Amino acid sequence: MIGRLLLNYPDAARRIGLCLALAAFAAGLYGLGIKADWIGKLIPSSIEWLAANPAVARAVSAVLIALIVAANWKALQQLGRKQQIVAVWIELFVLLMLFFYSFDLSFSFIARKIGFLISQGVVTTLYISAISIAIATIIAFIGAIAKLSKNGIVYGLATFYTSLFRGLPLLMQIYIIYLGLPQVGYVIGAVPAGIMALSLCYGAYMTEIFRAGIESIPRGQTEGATALGLSPNQTMFLVILPQAMRVIVPPTGNQFIAMLKDSSLVSVVGVWEIMYLARTQGQTEFRHIEMLITASMIYWILSIGLEFLQSRIEERFGRSLKR
Repeated sequence: MIGRLLLNYPDAARRIGLCLALAAFAAGLYGLGIKADWIGKLIPSSIEWLAANPAVARAVSAVLIALIVAANWKALQQLGRKQQIVAVWIELFVLLMLFFYSFDLSFSFIARKIGFLISQGVVTTLYISAISIAIATIIAFIGAIAKLSKNGIVYGLATFYTSLFRGLPLLMQIYIIYLGLPQVGYVIGAVPAGIMALSLCYGAYMTEIFRAGIESIPRGQTEGATALGLSPNQTMFLVILPQAMRVIVPPTGNQFIAMLKDSSLVSVVGVWEIMYLARTQGQTEFRHIEMLITASMIYWILSIGLEFLQSRIEERFGRSLKR
């Protein structure tokens, strides 16, 4: 009966659903132990009542926040799509900054350290990441061709490589390369060890991405290129890869961003990248959270740059689909 009524009155059903979702959101906030201190800051006269009724104050706080979120959602719906995106980013960024501000940070300490963090840490991180990305891309292309080969030896080598380096944690690979190679007579520095580990690890993951992208192109494209007299190399680089890049670029871009962040793992062998400097500089005055937040913001900015570059590359290879 109730289901039939809801079907007959869709607007009422939608409003009931929104109310239930709002109530569930408020209940979730209450269950998480949302505080009511912010009400006291807005209405100083309510501080004593809030302190005397903590459970009720939490419930009121949860309901008010739920209503504010609902009102904000309704206001955002009045904007155009681009304006909605900008507004959401601004609102969430402000909330993030307020969250960090609640930690009672020492901004003077951050101002003193951020220059060195950027000049040394960011440069080292970008250096390691850029070289690793270039080497991993070459490895991935070679690995993908090998996995598509009909030669059993070549195929076996490629599958063993991808299985091994996808199966071992990256941190373990860094340790094995940095500490293991000297055991067989090859002493390697911390930076080359980090680059080698990142390249081999992400090259294995990207091998599967390249293979899937190449296989996504219909066999008729290869047959047509052969009929036109193109060599296998010309077919691959002039016909197959340009079309496969539409499939390859998005997941590869994600791998590049992940590699940028995972470069922080090379700090375990003493490389002066962002994470290492954030940890060591924070120890000087026991200001760990300041440095960690600063480093996280730097990683985020660098990731945004890679996301922008990825979107431009995707647009470049997607032009052929637009008419």
